[in-house]
Amino acid sequence: MNQDKMHIVNKLFNNETIRTVWDSEKEKYYISVVDIVGVLSESDNPRNYWKVLKYRLKKEGNESVTNCNQLKLKAKDGKYYNTDVVDIEGMFRIIESIPSKNAEPIKVWLAKLGSERIDETFDPSLAVQRAIDTYRAKGYDEDWIIKRIKGIQDRKKLTEVWKDNGVDSNLEYAILTNDIYREWSGMSAKEYKEFKGLRKESLRDNMSDIEVLLADIGEITTRELAKKHKPYGLNENRKIAKAGGEVASNTRKNIEEKLGENVISKNNNLNYQYIDDNKKLESTVS
Repeated sequence: MNQDKMHIVNKLFNNETIRTVWDSEKEKYYISVVDIVGVLSESDNPRNYWKVLKYRLKKEGNESVTNCNQLKLKAKDGKYYNTDVVDIEGMFRIIESIPSKNAEPIKVWLAKLGSERIDETFDPSLAVQRAIDTYRAKGYDEDWIIKRIKGIQDRKKLTEVWKDNGVDSNLEYAILTNDIYREWSGMSAKEYKEFKGLRKESLRDNMSDIEVLLADIGEITTRELAKKHKPYGLNENRKIAKAGGEVASNTRKNIEEKLGENVISKNNNLNYQYIDDNKKLESTVS
């Protein structure tokens, strides 16, 4: 990431250096376990500390954390070595496993997050307010926030129609969404995010007004066509999704003809910039 933007993982550890790598295929961040252990345990030999901790976690049956991927990360001597890495979930599970005063603030933060999520199951409006507060903190204006919340509601209505029509997994939702996007933008959602230089950030949060409009037209048209024709199963719904995307594509062509320019932009709202480190996860497991 650009040097003037500290990664959230480093902030969790009081800006200590925690090596992180983005895996574009899995769309996940992977974090060096040794770096996490070193900061939290204050051990003179964090690699040995992790070796002992990993052995204990394995005995407890915690295979999801101990079966780490390995990634070649740059060490202080400038060379690259195979290093145990975990994803964000694994990172937090390791934090919970280390008895350390340095881990306590993060554990308290995690407990607070858990409490908030439980409260939201009893009162879902709290989740909506949390989203609004987060968007405000990121600098989005009130009109944009109102439109974004409505867009989330419209998306929910679409997935409910898909569910009624025999499509009920997140993977299938993603396939249908990509069909819509490809028709009007020429890109899948993942390709669109890469085009805008995004990683974990929301694509919708970083679209221009016209891009959001086209996305809405594609999804709303798909929803109404699906309600009318009642396709069943993934393959039939894909035909409808492409038809909805085609309507948005025709709208895009009309807008671009009048404007005389392409309305698909590389711009993102918060000027994210990442440095492509070109690192790939290795197939080894420790």
